[in-house]
Amino acid sequence: MKAPQRSLALKLVLAFLLVSVTGVVLSAFLARWATYREFEQLVVERNREEYVNRVTTFYEDTGSWDGVLLYLRRRAQPVPQAPPAPQPGERTLAFVLVDTEGKVVAPGGPLRPGEVAPAALVADGVPIEVGDQHVGTVVTIGELPELDRRDQSYLDRTNRVAVYAALGATVIALVLGVLLARTLTHPIRALTQATRAVAAGKLGQEVTVRSRDELGELATSFNQMSADLSRATEARRQMTADIAHELRTPLTVISGYLESMRDGVLKPTPERFETMYAESQHLLRLVDDLRTLSLADAGELTLNKVDVPVRVLLQRVAAVYQHPAEQRGIDLVVDVPGYLPVLVVDPDRMLQVLGNLVSNALRYTPECGRITLAASAQGSSIRLSVVDTGAGIPAEALPRVFDRFYRVDAARTSPEETGPDAPAAESGLGLAIARSIVEAHGGSIVVTSEVGSGTVFTVDLPV
Repeated sequence: MKAPQRSLALKLVLAFLLVSVTGVVLSAFLARWATYREFEQLVVERNREEYVNRVTTFYEDTGSWDGVLLYLRRRAQPVPQAPPAPQPGERTLAFVLVDTEGKVVAPGGPLRPGEVAPAALVADGVPIEVGDQHVGTVVTIGELPELDRRDQSYLDRTNRVAVYAALGATVIALVLGVLLARTLTHPIRALTQATRAVAAGKLGQEVTVRSRDELGELATSFNQMSADLSRATEARRQMTADIAHELRTPLTVISGYLESMRDGVLKPTPERFETMYAESQHLLRLVDDLRTLSLADAGELTLNKVDVPVRVLLQRVAAVYQHPAEQRGIDLVVDVPGYLPVLVVDPDRMLQVLGNLVSNALRYTPECGRITLAASAQGSSIRLSVVDTGAGIPAEALPRVFDRFYRVDAARTSPEETGPDAPAAESGLGLAIARSIVEAHGGSIVVTSEVGSGTVFTVDLPV
């Protein structure tokens, strides 16, 4: 049997209410206890002050303590003389007057007239000063008895106010708890609904970011994740369609030739076999490119790193593409300063990267143009640049040039005008492969371009 589901909001409300009620009850108890103690202390101090004033007045009038006990009886002092022995558990309070020698003048509690009061009691007593002369001490013995009806009524009224305040605080805590619980759980419910929609295949979900706290950061992260997932899914679908298209074209050519030859429509000739062979090689290169990208995505791209001088690497690339450049009337030059640190890279992979960049530059650089392979030191990295004076790339296309199967101008692909890596460039995988290889080396690749002025691809590799 499925256990009943408990709402997080209810749990939060109950938790807030429990904490609030506990705090209110504890505060009310401590306040009542402190009020009662302070009130008792106030009563004791008030009675003692009255007692001290009376005996001080007596001494000022008479100059001695003779007759002070009779004086206190006549003045109706509440505790002027020794009361009867208290019953067990009964609370009593008495004020005792002692002279300068500590002898009891006006008795109280267990102390009797003429008895010497304990020194500790006398030290804690209230001294009586007449002029500059110390004439005696008032000692307090026992505890305040039960409060009278008037004092108890005052405390009862105070307690009722405290109870009303506690009830009001509880109600306020409950209301605030409900509001706070709703505030906390609303974005969580929105996130739950959005994640369920994503799980159902409805990508691109977005929730409203209502705060800048941890919940706001969670909502922002979800929105970013949802957008990335939507883009990745769309890119996967587009890539699947592009792969199907790229595979279909050469397969259609090969299948058409074979079918025509089988039916006798076309005769087998070396030229036709050469065309079919070229298309099959295109298929093989496309499959190899896709495999390279899949290995890079999985982090399993094998790199055989060795020490490679920068000048040697660029000169090897220039040697491969020098002849196609001369055929098109394009200057292909290498510009490397006198000394640069040695790179530790996979030379074959880096030749593939730079070859793709030079191949693109050859495709879009007009006759009498110039392509420069340059290198420079940039702090703890080496910067390799492929600079051309070609047509350039539109600004809106720059963010996507490294996307798979993306072509800036699909109509400008011509196998006759490209170098050895033309199939990868034609398929729109060359720059994607270049980025994957560079990132596998711990580097980065960026592009800057201006229409009509040329393009610069920059590769930064750590030394």
